[in-house]
Amino acid sequence: MSAGFARAPGAAPPQDEIPPTVVDAAIDWALKLEFNRPTPAMLQAFEEWRQAHALHAHAWQRMQSLRQDFAAMPGGLARNALQVVEARRGAARAGRRQAFRLLMLAGVAVTGGWALRDSLGWQHLTADAATRVGEQRTLRLDDGTVLVLNTDSAVSFEMAAAHRRVVLRRGEIMVTTGPDPDFAVRRPFWVDTPFGAMQALGTRFVVRLEDGRARVSVQDGAVRMYPVRGGDGVTARVGESWWLNDRMVKVAEQSGLRQDAWVDGVIAGQNMRMADVLAELSRYRSGRIVCDEGVADLRVSGIYHVRDTDQALRFLAQTQPVRVTYHTRFWVVVEPASAH
Repeated sequence: MSAGFARAPGAAPPQDEIPPTVVDAAIDWALKLEFNRPTPAMLQAFEEWRQAHALHAHAWQRMQSLRQDFAAMPGGLARNALQVVEARRGAARAGRRQAFRLLMLAGVAVTGGWALRDSLGWQHLTADAATRVGEQRTLRLDDGTVLVLNTDSAVSFEMAAAHRRVVLRRGEIMVTTGPDPDFAVRRPFWVDTPFGAMQALGTRFVVRLEDGRARVSVQDGAVRMYPVRGGDGVTARVGESWWLNDRMVKVAEQSGLRQDAWVDGVIAGQNMRMADVLAELSRYRSGRIVCDEGVADLRVSGIYHVRDTDQALRFLAQTQPVRVTYHTRFWVVVEPASAH
């Protein structure tokens, strides 16, 4: 501490005085408490850690301050924050965890929306298998079931004597149920989501988590869906897409997007809204693609490869009346070509 200056008792220490080990411990506790059901013993252990040292309490306060909604920040400030993080990440070649540590130490509040989700993927830590942003992965389970995980997804699975169960914790999966050859009677196959469960009836289907609901799209066979709060089950059949929330199931509107195209590494469809295409591309890159209202309802058709989202954006700029502006690698704006 500089000579001639004193910090009042209980005052928060400067950002660079919280040791990285304490920052890591605060992150660990946030992960444990946010994405698990805390037991009394866990809560007691957390309180003991938090009260063990003033630095622990200050680190936890800073962690909580990160819960402010990124969307509430002025656009210029948000971009400046991202530029700082991008520069530091590039210099240190930091991973997701290090990026979050830098955000904490810098006191940058970006958690409420997409930024924290992109940087952390907390559900990954409680999953049996996961993918990073932009990554896809195929798994074969012991019963012969094939799971394909889309970008930024996380799953757990349980193969018990009486059932087969996959828990979708984050993102999107395609399920092709296996023959279960080691059992004389094929065990029921379930997929659980925060909004309800679904039983596969010899099938291939896609499940995707969105805010407050899950989308179920059936490519083969049928799926029986049950909202978590009860109610009658509904059967989805080949070619159908449904929304499942915690209280009900309803038919999903047609968007023009082919719901299983991502398995082939593409976004594909006919008469798709520009806003929907950009929202899909955004899922495969860190950061955010902002769609200006002036181009949101433009209609496009075609195939866009997700493994190179920058190339897809360039193609849109060449074939549609839009301008693509990179404020940072994490902040891209698509607006009318006549803008400015």
